[in-house]
Amino acid sequence: MALDKNVIAVGDEYEEVSVDDLSRSQIVMYAGASGDFQPLHSDETYARASGFKGTFAHGMLTMGLAGKALTNFAGPGALETYKARFQAQVWPGDTLTTKLTITEIHPNSATLALETTNQDGVPVLTGTASAKLTT
Repeated sequence: MALDKNVIAVGDEYEEVSVDDLSRSQIVMYAGASGDFQPLHSDETYARASGFKGTFAHGMLTMGLAGKALTNFAGPGALETYKARFQAQVWPGDTLTTKLTITEIHPNSATLALETTNQDGVPVLTGTASAKLTT
């Protein structure tokens, strides 16, 4: 999909399941791909000793999963900026849904608000993005 400036409007929304039942294997694969082997994400004993209920996903994994929804909505090569804040941990077994809302339309781009929530409706990531418009 591409953002056609003749079709979109402020307030338009798009929602996508970013990941269904996040697995420990996906977290480990992300650690390998990113080179981020922080033990909070891979060592259950260490994570519990650090005060957490167990290991949890990397924030950048969550951001990457939400980014997939952005590119699916905006179209290949359209994303110009993407900024996010981590709001809560993402745990193995979580299902994440990303909701995008068009907040501004400019002559050549659109600004979007982003919110990713877990299966309980808890926001885990919020942010903004801008994407090029097509005609």
